[in-house]
Amino acid sequence: MTQPITCIILAAGKGTRMKSQTHKVLHKVAGRSLLGHVLAGVEPLTPAQTVVVVGAGRDQVEAAIAGSAGVTTALQEPQYGTGHAVLAAKLEVETSVGITLILYGDVPFVPTDIMAQMTATAAQQGGPVILGFDADNPGAYGRLVLGADAMLERIVEAKDASTDELAITLCNSGIMAAPTEQLFSLLDAVGNNNAAGEYYLTDIVAIARTRRLSVNVVQADEVDVMGVNSRADLAVAEKVFQQQRRQEMMDGGVTLQAPDTVFFQADTTVGPDVVIEQNVVFGPGVSIESGAIIRAFSHLEGCHVESGASVGPYARLRPGAQIGANAKVGNFVEVKNARLAAGAKASHLSYIGDADVGQNANIGAGTITCNYDGYFKYRTVIGSGAFIGSNTSLIAPVTIGENAITGAGSAIAKDVEAGALGITRAPQSTKAGWASRFMAMMSAKKAAKKKSA
Repeated sequence: MTQPITCIILAAGKGTRMKSQTHKVLHKVAGRSLLGHVLAGVEPLTPAQTVVVVGAGRDQVEAAIAGSAGVTTALQEPQYGTGHAVLAAKLEVETSVGITLILYGDVPFVPTDIMAQMTATAAQQGGPVILGFDADNPGAYGRLVLGADAMLERIVEAKDASTDELAITLCNSGIMAAPTEQLFSLLDAVGNNNAAGEYYLTDIVAIARTRRLSVNVVQADEVDVMGVNSRADLAVAEKVFQQQRRQEMMDGGVTLQAPDTVFFQADTTVGPDVVIEQNVVFGPGVSIESGAIIRAFSHLEGCHVESGASVGPYARLRPGAQIGANAKVGNFVEVKNARLAAGAKASHLSYIGDADVGQNANIGAGTITCNYDGYFKYRTVIGSGAFIGSNTSLIAPVTIGENAITGAGSAIAKDVEAGALGITRAPQSTKAGWASRFMAMMSAKKAAKKKSA
């Protein structure tokens, strides 16, 4: 029987190196907060409970997770180290049964399968499990010293390590799992007899060994346990995420013509056989169905693109845009809170906002839906098969019927019935010779002015 999992996420630190009024764990990578990445990674484990330990900036963190199912908070105040932070969560933990997994709100990329391996190992072995990693440059990381039985003997901080211990590349991430009841028993024995007067979570390893408990190590890649403590770290994390997501997309059958120039969000979904050209940026909330093409220099956010549709180049899809199967949104076209049905086309230089465009309708170049009067927004409805002439202004609320046509250059403020022509052009008049006389007069004036100067 699978044991219930409790997750404790430490997010009480001040994060002063970020130099921001925003709490460190709320800074974003790929449109999702660092804490949001951790919570998303935990979710497939279906934890019985998740406790986020808050302290500095608690109001921001509590607001960010408000409404998250199964997530509660515990206050660490004052803050006396990582062990003290976990003990602060003890009062919020609803059961002593099962396994507790301890994570950090500023370590966003721990893979779910690694978390699952840790909790399973803790359950099977009946002791703590430490997440380690082989560091290219171990530097100031704590070293994991293994015994002959491959169990963890101790964690040695770099400043206290011998020459032989400094040569160890297996390092401590700080992330661990342990049977819940055992974890809090070990923490109760942790003291603060150190220079900082803090209670260190890692001290439970030595205590566990004195109690003859096995302490196992699960290994992750170094990039999986990278922490984000500064703006520079944030930029590195963004780069790491984008590289991984691009590879995932290509592995899933998506063509990226210039991968390094395409930027995804954490929630971007793209079906197989989609082609994405260079310099495309996805904002939050985008889904693309199989067979669509997103052309160069387009920006998409909060939208859905159906199979076979074409977007761009230089197109912008804003929140609420719904692009139907085989529809086309061309260059320098902006679509906001509007649906283009199957086969509809807006090929160039148009703004389609708060509108419903029917099947196979054609939107001519320079068309604008005038959807806002300075106070309220209104919808435009364009029927199936309608043809909107170039440079038409559709002054909402207005409906263009099926198979209707609007004349180029018209400002349409009244409904146009199905099959009708709507046109508002003033009658054209021509004055013979006027242009020639005007140009001759102005040229003479210009020449006289130049001579007098």
